[in-house]
Parts: sequence; structure tokens; C-alpha cells
Amino acid sequence: MEISAKMVKELRDQTGAGMMDCKKALTEANGDIEKAKEVLRKKGLSKADKKAGRATENGAIIDYIHFNNRVGVMIELNCETDFVARTDEFKELGRNICKHIAMENPKYVSREEIGNDVIEKEKEIYKAQLANSGKPEKVIEKIVEGKLDKFYSENCLMEQKYFLDDSKTIEEIVKEAIAKIGENISVRRFVRFELGQ
Repeated sequence: MEISAKMVKELRDQTGAGMMDCKKALTEANGDIEKAKEVLRKKGLSKADKKAGRATENGAIIDYIHFNNRVGVMIELNCETDFVARTDEFKELGRNICKHIAMENPKYVSREEIGNDVIEKEKEIYKAQLANSGKPEKVIEKIVEGKLDKFYSENCLMEQKYFLDDSKTIEEIVKEAIAKIGENISVRRFVRFELGQ
């Protein structure tokens, strides 16, 4: 199929990817814009993985006050350069993450932040719940691991489903931003205030 300049421009406008990347993706997807977006997304996520180890020592403190003035969030969002920290895309990512935190109330940034005492306590609770189930020990261990994964996905910001698009996690949203912006980005910390709590 012939890939027209109009198709390349349309894909570029929708994704922010480079012209040549758009043309290659459209060629690979036989001109299907939606499939080409998926191709770019997959390639972008792999590019983002390569950038993940780079130091993020610049960034910004970004805040959000919910419309009812009862919930407020501040995050430290880091990137590699102060140039990127000043861009609208970076600030918008920060605001969207703040809104997510306001809505979903995570307790930790990632599972690495959770203390062993908390994890052991959760395991103890899950094992007690299954104690009289009559299931073999190996099965109980698998169930406990599954419940722990659910605990992480409910309480760790990076593993939560994004409130505006539950087909993606916050980690995936950040990786997409890394691929688009071209620098490593990380959520260092956050604080959420709720009136009366």
C-alpha cells in the first residue's frame, strides 16, 4: 500500500513521533493508522525501557487541588534536564498523575517502598484467612502471592490502573511520556491531603 504524506502527518499529529518513525510504522501496519499507533507505542515503550536507568536530577514539584477543595496532591516529578521540566507535556503528565492520586489514593510510589513488616503482616492475614480452607500448602502460597499482587496494584501508584484509561497503568503512562519526550522521568514522591484526615 502507498503511504501518503497526509497519512504520515495525521499519525505524527496524533502521536508526536518523528516523520520517519511514522512512515515505518504505517508501512509495517499496511496503512492502518490504529495499528501504526500500536507499533509506535510498542517501539516507544522499548525506547523508554532503555532510558530508565538514566539519572533524573531535575524536575518540578507539581500540585493539584480537586474541584471540591477537599483533596490536594503534590508530587515531585523528576527528569534529566531543566529544559524538559519546563515543557507543557511534562507539567501535564504531572497534573494528570496528581489527579489520579487524588482519585485513587495510593499509599506508596512503588512496591520497593513498602517495608518488609507491612508485607509480612499482609501475608499473615491472607494465610489466616485460608487456614481452614483445607487447601494444600503450595496452593495457599500461590493464593497468598496472588493476593499480594492485588495489594500492590491497589496501593502502589506505579501499578495502579490509570483512572482516565484503565487499559494502562501509571507506569505505562510514564513510559509513554518518556518515549515521547525523550528523557527518563520518575515519580520520586507524593503527598495527598484530604480535609479532615
